[in-house]
Amino acid sequence: MYKPANSRAARRRRHLRIRKRVNGTTARPRLSVFRSLNNIFVQVVDDTRGTTVAAASTLDSSLRNQSGGKSERAKAVGLAIAERARAVGVTSVVFDRGGYLYHGRVKALADGAREGGLEF
Repeated sequence: MYKPANSRAARRRRHLRIRKRVNGTTARPRLSVFRSLNNIFVQVVDDTRGTTVAAASTLDSSLRNQSGGKSERAKAVGLAIAERARAVGVTSVVFDRGGYLYHGRVKALADGAREGGLEF
């Protein structure tokens, strides 16, 4: 009997499969993305120390009143995370798309981070 996959569980499996290979170090931390229905969250994580170096989201006070659609707001979050990461000395990261397709908001965030000066 066919049992349709739960999309949340499928994303979790994809994310775990990606995390087997993608690991953030002190020299090159991981840029982790979480996408909810209306918002997008991103962190720069050093997995060796288990710490978050920088974070940004559409719920931040500076980005909350950003105009435009979800993709434009995601690009603004990408620019913000690049600025915050460079402020603490991070210029190169490993991109962790979190099991989401590299399309739409995730792609816009990545493009914004690249425009802001992050390399990945």
